Amino acid sequence: MAKILILDCKQEVSSFNPLLSEYENFHIAHGDALYSHRGLNTELGGAFSVFDQHPDIAVVPTIAARAGSAGLVSAEGWSRLSAEILDAVRAGADRIDGVYASMHGAMGAVGELDPEGYLLAEVRKIVGPDVPIVLSLDLHGILTERMLQQIDGLTLYHTYPHVDFGDTGARAARLLLSVMNGEVKPVAARVVVPALVRGDELITGTGCYGDLIRECQRIERDGSALAAGIMIGNPFTDVPELCTQVIVQTDGDVATAETEAKRLANEFWPQRFRMQGKLIALDRAIAQARTMTGPVVFTDAADATSSGATGDSNAILAALRSAGYPGRVLAQIVDPAAAATAHKAGVGATISVTLGGAIDPARYKPMETTARVASLSDGQSRLETMKTELDAGLTAVLVFDNFTVVVMSKSVSLFDRAMYYSSGCNPVDFDLVVVKSPHTEFHMYDAWVEKNFNIDAPGATSADLPSLGHSICARPIYPLDPDVEFRPKATIYTAATQR
Repeated sequence: MAKILILDCKQEVSSFNPLLSEYENFHIAHGDALYSHRGLNTELGGAFSVFDQHPDIAVVPTIAARAGSAGLVSAEGWSRLSAEILDAVRAGADRIDGVYASMHGAMGAVGELDPEGYLLAEVRKIVGPDVPIVLSLDLHGILTERMLQQIDGLTLYHTYPHVDFGDTGARAARLLLSVMNGEVKPVAARVVVPALVRGDELITGTGCYGDLIRECQRIERDGSALAAGIMIGNPFTDVPELCTQVIVQTDGDVATAETEAKRLANEFWPQRFRMQGKLIALDRAIAQARTMTGPVVFTDAADATSSGATGDSNAILAALRSAGYPGRVLAQIVDPAAAATAHKAGVGATISVTLGGAIDPARYKPMETTARVASLSDGQSRLETMKTELDAGLTAVLVFDNFTVVVMSKSVSLFDRAMYYSSGCNPVDFDLVVVKSPHTEFHMYDAWVEKNFNIDAPGATSADLPSLGHSICARPIYPLDPDVEFRPKATIYTAATQR
């Protein structure tokens, strides 16, 4: 019976978030606890759906370590986390025949700017040179040279907003089985594109980026490639190999891998201008929203917690209050002190607190307010699409004037409506909803609002990329540098076990 070791490590960071992540930010599951992903739309869930169909396969679940997006992991936190992950792998690595590693690709730690590369290199040392390793990554990941040197194959997300978590894991599982059975001998071509992108054109269902992703899917489906994708990286993870890159992996066909990777890169490059955030000034958005009859969304992508921002921006709240916007406003904010005060006072109490600037006071000035505590909760919820757990800590719904604000103690992903719903707030009941994510699935907001305004506001994940202050990534790179030349060059990687 063949044995497949499974591990999972995922976090996306913003280098511009001043609050470091710690070991305690990670939700860690060991051993059989990973089977809880069966039936879920996660990479592990997708992989299990494949492996469970093969009675001759024994899965060795080791560890899953996941944290919400935030700042870099502290040196101490990374030392403890990485040691725990590798200890779990060592404990399960006896006589295994393959490894599936589920990762994000946009981690970063103090003293280790390529955490995934480090882990994969250490896993390779543990399992030896003859055990195939297949990796799955978010398309916002940063695939490094060190990562590519350790693996035999990879699969990438093909959707944004992301909905194909399970499909990506299933594709990785099938690829790993093909490599283990000697049915394929993968070779990959990688073309690095010196561009960082953001904005609506990245929505794969409607944008020009999606048109290119469908080409990647086509060459996978017609058999030209084992795997293909365009990784746009996380532009807020300021690390040496941050870039856009095209990856095409074939069954030993170097020429096709190189030709297709170069073709896709050449098609991507002239569209980099379109793939930038189109922002509207906050005062103009407020003025327009006042004249509209239907509900509107104010997208605060600069404070997108799922991209690594702090979640404590009050920029939109303060501007709406200052402008005297009359409609009913629903918003979210991370402010542990305000949430604690509300819990101490109790439901129905009137409290005086400040909102905002709890984590990033250099960007956001705390806003004084007197509010009624409408409800309290423990901040537990589940993502709408993945059904995985959220833990926002002590959470309160505060109401003042025409504002209803869900105040959380900890940052969690806000790319759906989960925290609104679990706090008893339905966005359709409001005139203006603040969404701290660059995009959500269409049905969640865009299907029923009159307008979704992409607000120009300060934050650790602002789409105004030149304003952030990158200092580590390779230069020149667009749009940080306006005049960048590009001629596609493919680097070829054979499967690690075939070298």
